[in-house]
Amino acid sequence: MVSDTHRRSRLYSGLAAGGLGLGGLAYVGLVNPHQPGSLFPPCPFKLLTGWDCPACGGLRMTHDLLHGEVSAAVVDNVYLLIGLPLLAVWALWRAPRGRRVLTPVLLVVLLVTATAWTVVRNLPGFPLVPTMLGP
Repeated sequence: MVSDTHRRSRLYSGLAAGGLGLGGLAYVGLVNPHQPGSLFPPCPFKLLTGWDCPACGGLRMTHDLLHGEVSAAVVDNVYLLIGLPLLAVWALWRAPRGRRVLTPVLLVVLLVTATAWTVVRNLPGFPLVPTMLGP
């Protein structure tokens, strides 16, 4: 049996995490990460290698989605745009059933797709997405 103190602690932790998440979304929505000089940290992977990491463009994608600019979000990071909702559905489907969310197979799939996305997005001539969508 879970004590009232433990339940209250979990509730407050959840509310705090939700508040921080909403505050972060508000900041990303108000401050344009497309503009140079915005107070967003640079990607450490890109600083070290010069390559875009699998998550590069995630803040720009989030900003664009918050402003209803889906086509711009696709160009910023199509991998996260498709992958994060799929991962959320996976977690929401498995967790209530008492199943592990992060299975070994899922971790391998994430590693392989993130590596492939990193290589493809850094090929000369990328982004290919705008040319695939048409003019």
